[in-house]
Amino acid sequence: MDASRLRGWGGVGTMAVLCALALAFVLLLPCTQIAHHHHAAPDRAGQQLAEGSQVRAGSCQDSEAQKQTLAPSGADGPTIDAIKAREGARRKLIVGVDQNSYRWGYRNPNTEGAQLEGFDIDLVHRIAQDILGDADAVQFKAIPTNQRISAIQDGRVDMVVRTMTITCERLGQVAFSAPYFKTGQQVLAPKSSTITGYNGTLAHKKVCTATGSTGYAKLDADKKAGTLPASTDISTTVPNQLDCLVRLQLGEVDAVVTDGALAASQAAQDPTVELKGAPFTTEYYGVAMKKDASDLVRRVNRVLVSYRASGWQASYDTWLSATLGRDSSASKPPAPQYLRTS
Repeated sequence: MDASRLRGWGGVGTMAVLCALALAFVLLLPCTQIAHHHHAAPDRAGQQLAEGSQVRAGSCQDSEAQKQTLAPSGADGPTIDAIKAREGARRKLIVGVDQNSYRWGYRNPNTEGAQLEGFDIDLVHRIAQDILGDADAVQFKAIPTNQRISAIQDGRVDMVVRTMTITCERLGQVAFSAPYFKTGQQVLAPKSSTITGYNGTLAHKKVCTATGSTGYAKLDADKKAGTLPASTDISTTVPNQLDCLVRLQLGEVDAVVTDGALAASQAAQDPTVELKGAPFTTEYYGVAMKKDASDLVRRVNRVLVSYRASGWQASYDTWLSATLGRDSSASKPPAPQYLRTS
């Protein structure tokens, strides 16, 4: 993407418009496009925060949650049969996505019809191609961060592909594919800020996170444990993560905590902000589906096997190398393990 396009995404005005768009989470997004490409040392406080205990849910541990998925299979089942049985214009895969996460799932104003583009969007097209034989057979639905799980449970979407971290708590509500991306929570703040990372410099600062996000869960847990300064204000939560960037630009908060992969894209949107400090968690994105959609989970995992071998790197180079660097090794998910048996 050229520099003029990048500049076109910066600024408070554009962010405010995007924020307003994000609130329309039930907006249907017609699939009018097909993929055209094959497409400083931490201080002691920071170390204590990074070494915080893992959250457990029953026998599950968050550091191992990405392994709790089903083995790949190409066999159809009731869920896939129902998708294929849709007729005419309705014969599409219904997917919850973001429409304003730059380089992940966003409407590009420099394309005809402001088409959806990004790393997550590429993966959606690949899944649709495998299941329906048509990469463009997708009905996109814009889903805010705090509605990802309910959209799946209510049957509004077949799956969510929206930078969604696999956690034990979420595994109790939805099923996940094997991971397709590795990231970690980071702090985003103005370049002029005295904040240096996830450490004591957050004292007396107001931090914004998305409602229901792993970022908020980490802040809340660390504040209760006393490893986050007691004076850090974490009360500002928003439906969509991008709304935090708008709050930051308007001076309503001092910092944002979110996935480093998303924060890097936001820093590209606004050159007045930057990442502060290193990632302080390790997280993995997965495709989320209904808990009983075993055939769909297995099919997506089969797609991911081939996608990791051919497609993942090309998509990374196209969308993320400009913000995360040409070396993608830190973002590649580990070799999948399929520990879930039913």
